[in-house]
Amino acid sequence: MLRKPTLFAAVLVMVIFSKSVPAIERLGVEFKIFQFPANAIPRIDGKADDWEMVPKEYSIGMDQLSDTVGGRGTKIDRNDKDVSVRVGWVKGLNRLYFLYEAYDDFWDFNKTDLHNDIFELVVDGDLSGGPFIKQMHPYSKLSKEEAHFRFHGVHAQNYHIFTPSEGKDWAMVWGCQPWIKEMPWANAAYDYSFRHGQSGKMTLEFWITPFDRAPAEGPDRAIVSDLRENSLIGMSWSILDYDDDSAARFKAFWNLSHKTTMYGDASDLVAFRLMPLEQRFRKVIEADWSFKILDMDRRLVAFQDLSYGKITSWKWDFGDGKTSAEKHPVHAYEKAGEYVVTLYIEGPDGKARRAKVWDVVMR
Repeated sequence: MLRKPTLFAAVLVMVIFSKSVPAIERLGVEFKIFQFPANAIPRIDGKADDWEMVPKEYSIGMDQLSDTVGGRGTKIDRNDKDVSVRVGWVKGLNRLYFLYEAYDDFWDFNKTDLHNDIFELVVDGDLSGGPFIKQMHPYSKLSKEEAHFRFHGVHAQNYHIFTPSEGKDWAMVWGCQPWIKEMPWANAAYDYSFRHGQSGKMTLEFWITPFDRAPAEGPDRAIVSDLRENSLIGMSWSILDYDDDSAARFKAFWNLSHKTTMYGDASDLVAFRLMPLEQRFRKVIEADWSFKILDMDRRLVAFQDLSYGKITSWKWDFGDGKTSAEKHPVHAYEKAGEYVVTLYIEGPDGKARRAKVWDVVMR
């Protein structure tokens, strides 16, 4: 039985190890995650029409994958398997949206176990890196059972997504938290017309929630990854291609990382950037702002400009008769009350305003 000092040291090593290793493989390669406008969030119905606005450069095809198990390397036979993936996000929603479009000459999905054509997705939302499956726990004396419930999939998550799924869940979460594949944390839909063993095309549309911490205890103790514009996350996927009912294992492991161990080590993932909203979806100048109460006793509030465009002047109306021309002012209210605060901005391309009614309340 482990003594407390030894167990503490093991946990400390695990934390240091997982936080100090950069989650980047294929240095110099960076993929993009398209930002959908808030009024055009993809509808999860297995159709690709919501994704027509996404430029072609966001599409990641088989030419970016390498078969690191079947020995094919980057030699691609598109008559055997051909896949294209696009990834999106919506600012303010900590979700990742996926469109998976694939052709296979033999779709294998007849069994109820893991023998199934699979899209295996791994996400490390905070780019923490390091191993995250029980078999790779840095402390080898920890039992597999304890490593499973304390470690497996907690700081990075692995989804084995069945393509397609018939008579079973759409995915197997390879970790201690199967709840993350359910609503309100994920959703999926398929569109296909082939049967098991036939060839054909399939569209899979889904979204997931990445977690900095996804424990076995459930969502009450979870920490959802905070997705922010222009930030990086770690991610990779692989395509497990079965072509035979009797085969004990898949014939190919096409993966984006070019490293087989991407399935269990977040340091073997690749970089994805959360892109800003493209200019075609924006006005040339937009006013926006946020605030934070610094001290309620003194009624002290910090305001932050979040406007978009070329801006040369700011005017804040704090709703109490006072104004400011600073970009990020701090204001002290003299009296309690509910205030209408308005920001006016101007620039060479025009002017705009943003008012918030009774968001700022003092006591």
